[in-house]
Amino acid sequence: MSRTIDRSRREALLGAMGFAAAPALALAAEEPSPASARIVADEFWADKGGVRLWVYRKRIEGARPAKRLFCVHGSSYSGKTMYDLQVPGRDGYSMMDHFARRGYEVWTMDHEGYGHSQKTAGNSDIQSGVDDLKAAMAVVAKEGGPAKLAFFGQSSGSLRAARFANQYPEHVEKLALDAFVWTGKDAPTLAQRAQNLERYKASNRRPVNREFYESIFTRDHTGSAEPMLGAVIADEELRYGDSVPTGTYVDMVTKLPLVDPAMLTCPVMIIRAEHDGIATDADILAFFANIPSADKQLLKIAGLAHTALLGVNRGRFFHALDSFLSMPALVDLHGTRQH
Repeated sequence: MSRTIDRSRREALLGAMGFAAAPALALAAEEPSPASARIVADEFWADKGGVRLWVYRKRIEGARPAKRLFCVHGSSYSGKTMYDLQVPGRDGYSMMDHFARRGYEVWTMDHEGYGHSQKTAGNSDIQSGVDDLKAAMAVVAKEGGPAKLAFFGQSSGSLRAARFANQYPEHVEKLALDAFVWTGKDAPTLAQRAQNLERYKASNRRPVNREFYESIFTRDHTGSAEPMLGAVIADEELRYGDSVPTGTYVDMVTKLPLVDPAMLTCPVMIIRAEHDGIATDADILAFFANIPSADKQLLKIAGLAHTALLGVNRGRFFHALDSFLSMPALVDLHGTRQH
């Protein structure tokens, strides 16, 4: 007699014995869109109590992706420069393009005082950034249904994103953080900023120039990014003016910690570059240990520095992030989704 039992008969036998059939596992990765697929961009405006905020989306033309990702920029770059950088003669610098081809609808924004968004008398501190994200959720919801999606933040953008997850967990499906800092204890970069604290506190904006943007790619390590990248960034950012807000710099020196790990209820991934003075390993390990959920990951990647997603090894970074974002949802024995 044949020992082969088809799936439907097997499930019927299990049911008769009082057992639920095990849920099917989604093991195969979703196929990326072909390189020939056209990526389209859309621009929107959000309103934060009368402040106009620029919101930006990219996706494959004609697609309505089920997966959505919101990317939160840091202290010195606007959203498009950080996440949709187009480098002459180079491919693969746009994180938004990469994840659009992986099947995502990818969002970012310019926080108050940055890029296209309105410049005000405020200094665009971390809490202001949280309020910006809340305003952007109205745009996301209008364009794609319920405003619950994955969030990724870089540097002070990771503080904005994580604090947003603390305050508005109903909007955050997953949370990925790069160049994150918790308490700031013994962080070399923050010790250097503390020396200029009075200057940052005296004005709501700080000057930026070509030398500053080039220094971002050399301050932690000189071999992690292409030498021309600082000039490319400067070309992009100086179109918006020669200053950026001071709020995140002041907060990172005077107000940390700004995120409570015990309040993070969604799956969390923390990526740490090999070379990054924004935080110590001990600080990040302590934060990670205090996240109550078992659905968490901590990854350190060699060959990367502070702005990991623009480094020469950004492919390793994208791979790690994509693996976390595309991980199947947690289910129980009955196949009921837990997250």
